[in-house]
Amino acid sequence: MSSGPSTPSSMTSQPPEEPEENGQNQQNQSQQPTGAPPQIPGARRRWADIVEQRIAEARERGDFDNLPGEGKPQRLEQNPFAGEKALAYSLLKNNDMAPPEIERGKEVAEDMQRAEALLVKLRHQRDRLRMRATVFASDRRTYNLLRDNTERRYAEAVRAINSKILSLNIIAPAVFHQRMIDVEAKLRAFQEEFPPLPE
Repeated sequence: MSSGPSTPSSMTSQPPEEPEENGQNQQNQSQQPTGAPPQIPGARRRWADIVEQRIAEARERGDFDNLPGEGKPQRLEQNPFAGEKALAYSLLKNNDMAPPEIERGKEVAEDMQRAEALLVKLRHQRDRLRMRATVFASDRRTYNLLRDNTERRYAEAVRAINSKILSLNIIAPAVFHQRMIDVEAKLRAFQEEFPPLPE
């Protein structure tokens, strides 16, 4: 025995609602400006291929030939990092000069090379004595005098370099700062490598 009249299936079943994402995608696509690349991964790849094809065609036609400045370095007249020193840097550049921090950095590097050259010269003299079968006392005395003189000059040079590094770190931006030299460590290394010869 039925409890009531049956409801037709056409009345009970309702069509599935479309997800909101489809409506949002259609709305987004309708809001895209004309000529903009589609916001679909595959379409973006096709768009990039079209751009590359257009560039290749223009290159084959010679559209990029004989452009102004072709083969020449770019002239970057403005330094975005110069800040309030822009005018000073421009004047230095126009007169083939570098900013003070650059010049001081070059001086530090050149002075360090000269200091190391002292060690190269002393090392050469020491190795010559080692290669000789007989080393006279006068030769050892001469070497020791050269060694002592080199040690004094090397210590003075390294301390002077430290003074320049300090002044560089005061005037230069942090990107140009250099680490101070450990003078005592340098002198200990000198004494270990070049001990005095017994006379």
